[in-house]
Amino acid sequence: MVGKEILRNLVRFNTVKDKENAQMISYIEKILREQGFQTDYKGRNLVMSIKKEWNLGFLGHMDTVEPGNQWKMNPFEMQEKNGKLYGLGVCDMKGGIAAMLTAVSQVNFGNLRKGMKLYFTYDEEIGFSGIRDAIRQEKTFPDTMIFGEPTNNEIMVGSKGLMEYQISFKGVKAHSSTPEKGKSAIRSAIGFMNELQEFYELDIKKEQNANFEIPYTTMNIGKIQGGSAINSVPDFCEFWVDFRTIDVKAEEKIVQEIAVLKEKYGADVQNLNRLSAFFNPSEISKKTCNFITEASFLKKNCLILGAGPVTAHEVDEYIEEKSLERLVEQYRELIEKMCG
Repeated sequence: MVGKEILRNLVRFNTVKDKENAQMISYIEKILREQGFQTDYKGRNLVMSIKKEWNLGFLGHMDTVEPGNQWKMNPFEMQEKNGKLYGLGVCDMKGGIAAMLTAVSQVNFGNLRKGMKLYFTYDEEIGFSGIRDAIRQEKTFPDTMIFGEPTNNEIMVGSKGLMEYQISFKGVKAHSSTPEKGKSAIRSAIGFMNELQEFYELDIKKEQNANFEIPYTTMNIGKIQGGSAINSVPDFCEFWVDFRTIDVKAEEKIVQEIAVLKEKYGADVQNLNRLSAFFNPSEISKKTCNFITEASFLKKNCLILGAGPVTAHEVDEYIEEKSLERLVEQYRELIEKMCG
């Protein structure tokens, strides 16, 4: 099968929150076994290899985000229109997986000195459990790892870091007519957020790294909730904030500032994720991406290369058919070069 037909079949699997993870794994495993690959591990992740020595590895996550209710078409049936392929996950990142499966089918591994491994992971969109499991299971990874995230056919050799926090506040509930009898958790949260924003603007944002398209660390308060009624002093509030960091120096400053504010406002701070930025320039590329991928867990000798345009998480997600075809060629060329 060609990449487009494989992609059509992959889209049919509802892997939102890994719902049909097992069915998709069985489909991928069948294709690769027909190409001479063996199954090294099969659970919620799938790891397959060919030959006993590996110079190269490919990794793709099988889960997708939820489609939402604004889609104009069935997100689980790929549709073609004006050279575009529409469907949930075609960009992020079932297109990459389809290209991997197609590329290996076009390679005669009997003519190559070394083989390769393929990793298919779960839970990338929420908690990165799949890549964490893979790291625990694998003693070593191949010398070069390619991640099929969408890049519009451009090779990326770096990514910003990620820091995510859930920050909670407790107050004392009281009637709004006698607010002095209570303590507003929302006001505590607002104070914390205002000081954090000021620290970010006056310190963190001023440091720059030209290796990234957005050359400074970004900050986003993405969610806040608290209180129970307009006429009650709120006894609980929490918010979620993330930083896309440019280096370890920025990380350390953020950790220190949040520790200070935690004590000042009596907050409970949960560190949800901390991944450092990486940048591995080479003759192949010096470009980087702003979004986080599973490459951030390995860093060394990682290339990020996938289809485009980048419409990940968008309504009516799509890629160009010619981009998928080009990606198959790029993957095949990399296999033949690195395993030859």
